[in-house]
Amino acid sequence: MMRELTNEEFRQFSNYYRPSSIYQTPEYAFVMNNQNYTSLFLGLIEQNQIVGATLILIHKIHGFKYAYAPRGFLLDYRNSTLVKQFTTELKRYLKKRDVIAVKLCPIIPKTIKDTKTNITNSNLEYDMIYTTLKQNNYFHMGYNHYFEALKPRYEAIIDMSIPYYEIFGNLKKEVRTKIRSAVDKGIQIYKGNEQNLDYLYLHVKTKYPRSLKYFQDCYYFFGKSNKIDYYYAKLNTEQYLKRTKQTYEHLEQKLLKINQIIQTKDTPKKDILLNRKMKLDREFAHYKEELIRATNLLAEYPDGIVTATMLVVRHQDEVTVLMDGYDPKFKSFNAKHLLIWQLIERYANLGYKRFNLGGMTALDRKENPYQGLNQFKMGFSPKIYEYIGDLELITNHALYFLYRNAAPIRKLVTKS
Repeated sequence: MMRELTNEEFRQFSNYYRPSSIYQTPEYAFVMNNQNYTSLFLGLIEQNQIVGATLILIHKIHGFKYAYAPRGFLLDYRNSTLVKQFTTELKRYLKKRDVIAVKLCPIIPKTIKDTKTNITNSNLEYDMIYTTLKQNNYFHMGYNHYFEALKPRYEAIIDMSIPYYEIFGNLKKEVRTKIRSAVDKGIQIYKGNEQNLDYLYLHVKTKYPRSLKYFQDCYYFFGKSNKIDYYYAKLNTEQYLKRTKQTYEHLEQKLLKINQIIQTKDTPKKDILLNRKMKLDREFAHYKEELIRATNLLAEYPDGIVTATMLVVRHQDEVTVLMDGYDPKFKSFNAKHLLIWQLIERYANLGYKRFNLGGMTALDRKENPYQGLNQFKMGFSPKIYEYIGDLELITNHALYFLYRNAAPIRKLVTKS
């Protein structure tokens, strides 16, 4: 029997069922209620026990009710009998409420790629699960390569079950260098609150179609369950000027010394010294410009500059990046690298096992417009989870037929 669950019933099931997701929680439902979605918590009951459940979000599209199950059902997809029973009951329940279809993007891995060893493992149960879903009339919407799906088909997840110093050692060398550079330049990490969320909105408003209210709702509803944290990276402009000036003066002394040696007539290996001097000259010129920049930034921003932001949600033993952003004008300070690393270190020490960096795109695409995003996340040596992608289940064939046949009319109305 399929029935509607109370908030607490669904919360308890979601908190303990594995695999689960922050997008299958009451908190996320409450957030989406403020985004013009209505929500249902549904559970399949056997012998007074919940054996499968799902959050259903319903949105009206030109008068038709269309449903979403973000990150899929909380269901053992390997159990073909259970999948069939759950599907039958779900269709019956949603049809009575005139819902035409439900779209889902389950946490069903197809492959898992270890970016450190470059080994890709296939899910040996994937074909069986895929066949079961097809037999129950789920329409697979294809293996998209970018961000066309309801949720990303690829996710980068860092294993935090090992000591954090081993995690740091696994990072790519250039990432470790950038983390140290950020510290040297005066980047500092702070834990923020709701009053600081406008920094996040400013960093992502041109790339992500969510309002400041959405982030505030996330912070409020997940915050009621003590599941959300907000952090930002800030450039200490006074510290930046101090460090830059120290480096500049140190290079100045080294150049003075090497010039004195070169001017000595009997100096051996003068060619080697000249090459070293040329390298120092370039470095000195760079820090001269850096010193000017640091001086100007301190004058303009005496209280510092927020350069990167991150909102994370804790669910079970996983920390998920809900949203992050940075100010491109200050990208060279590598604040985001330091921010991610310090959060990994923090949550690993608190006992969390996985750090989900969020969505990626396919790694084998030529001329990938998201190549920079992929390279950034791969620098942290995560495992790349490739999921099944979006599926659609028609729950009311008569209304769905009308919905599909109204599509040309909707396009005409949109164009006019």
